[in-house]
Amino acid sequence: MYSKIAGTGRCLPKKVLSNADLEKIVDTTDEWIKSRTGIERRHVVSDGETTGTLSEHAARQAMEAAAVGPADIDLIVIGTTTPDQVFPNMGCLLQARLDIHGCPAFSIEAACTGFIYALSIADQFVRDGKAKCALVVGAETLTNIIDWSDRATCVLFGDGAGAVVLQASDEPGIMSTHLHADGRYKDLLYFPSGVGQGLDSIREGQNAVRMKGNEVFKVAVNTLGAIVEETLSANKMTRADLDWLIPHQANIRIIKATARKLGMSMDQVILTVKDHGNTSTASVPMALDVAVRDGQIKRGDVLLLEAFGGGFTWGSALVRY
Repeated sequence: MYSKIAGTGRCLPKKVLSNADLEKIVDTTDEWIKSRTGIERRHVVSDGETTGTLSEHAARQAMEAAAVGPADIDLIVIGTTTPDQVFPNMGCLLQARLDIHGCPAFSIEAACTGFIYALSIADQFVRDGKAKCALVVGAETLTNIIDWSDRATCVLFGDGAGAVVLQASDEPGIMSTHLHADGRYKDLLYFPSGVGQGLDSIREGQNAVRMKGNEVFKVAVNTLGAIVEETLSANKMTRADLDWLIPHQANIRIIKATARKLGMSMDQVILTVKDHGNTSTASVPMALDVAVRDGQIKRGDVLLLEAFGGGFTWGSALVRY
C-alpha cells in the first residue's frame, strides 16, 4: 500500500505588503531586498485572519480538488510554528473547523520543515493501513512574531497555508521521505521564549525571530544538497529522473545555490518566493499548489520536495504526482 497526492490547496491573507511598503517602516530598499532575497512582496494576516482560518481555506481547496468530504478524512496532520492556541493542538482546531469527528488530529512543530515532517508521518499511516485519506497542512502566521524594526528578518517573512490530501494507492505516489535534525545549530535561527519559561517572558514584547543569516545560508545549502543525493540514492535514481524541484521558498540565493549544486536548471525549479516571501512550513505545499493549478506540474511528473528550518531540521520527499 502507498499514498498518493489526490488534491492540493492554498490560502494567502488578503493584505499584501510590498518592498515599497517596507521602505516606509524600516531602513531598507526595494533593490536591496530583491537582490539579496528575490522577494518583492509578501502576504500578512489582518482583520481576524489566523493560522486556523488560513488552514481551513487551504484544506477545503485540497479536499475539493480531491473530491472528498469531511466524512472521508481519517487523519489530520498539520505543521506549524504559530498555532492559534497552546492547546487544543492545531490539528484538533482545524478538525473542528472542518466538521470532522473522531479521527487522529495533531500538529508538528519542526519550523520550516514542518510540512515535510507532517507529510512523512501521514504517508506512514497510509502505508501501514491505519489511514486511507489523510489531510496534511503547512500553515504559518510568522509575521505575528517578527521584529518589524529588524531589517535582517522583517523583509523575509510572510503568512499563508498550503494543504494536500493523501489517499491510499496501489502505486507509489510518495516514493520516499527523509527527515533529519541537529540541535547543535539551535542558536542560529530561533524564537527565544515559550510558555515553559513562563507567560511573562512572552508578554514583555522583547521576543521575535532571531537569525544569523550567513551561518544559516552555509548550513542550508550543504544539507539540502546532501539530502537530495540521499533521496535519489535511496530510490536508485539520478538527477535526470527529476522533473521538478520544489524547494522551501526561503531565499532565492539558497534556492539557486542548491539547484547549482545539483546541476539542475532553474527552469525545473518551482519559484514562489517573489510573491510569497518565506512562509516557513507553508511554502512547499503552497508552491506545489501553484504549480499544479497553473499546469506546470502534470500527473506522472517526479517531484522532489525539500525544506530546511530552525532546529536545524531538514527533510525531503520524492513524489510521483
